[in-house]
Amino acid sequence: MASILVVEDEVQVLILADTYLQEHGHTTLSASSINEATAIIEGDDKIDVLFTDIGLKDELEGGLKLAVNAVERRPGLKVLYTSGQAITDGMRALFVEDSAVLPKPYTVDQLLTALSTLGVDHAK
Repeated sequence: MASILVVEDEVQVLILADTYLQEHGHTTLSASSINEATAIIEGDDKIDVLFTDIGLKDELEGGLKLAVNAVERRPGLKVLYTSGQAITDGMRALFVEDSAVLPKPYTVDQLLTALSTLGVDHAK
C-alpha cells in the first residue's frame, strides 16, 4: 500500500478520492490548494504518490508546476495527474517521469488501474 497526497480543489472530489484510496488500503494526505500541498511536500510525512488535479483554482496549470517542484524535493515520487479538461500535447510535455494521467470523471476502478500503471498495489 502507498502513502498518497491527494491535491484537489473541488472538495467533494477530494473527499471521494480520499475515501476510495483509504478503502483500498492506502494512507492519504489531502490538500485543496498548491500552498497546502507544498507545505505537506516540504514536511516530514512519507509520500509515495502525488495525485493532483492539473487545473487548480490557485493557478490554471498549477498541478503541473506542483508536480515538478514535488519531484525536485522528493526524487522518485510518482505522479498521477487528473483533469476534467482535454490534455494537450503542451501539457504532456510538462509531465514528470514516472507519471500517468486519469481523465475526470473517473470511477474507483479507473483510479486504481491508473495507480497500478505506476506500480502501486492496493488491497482488494
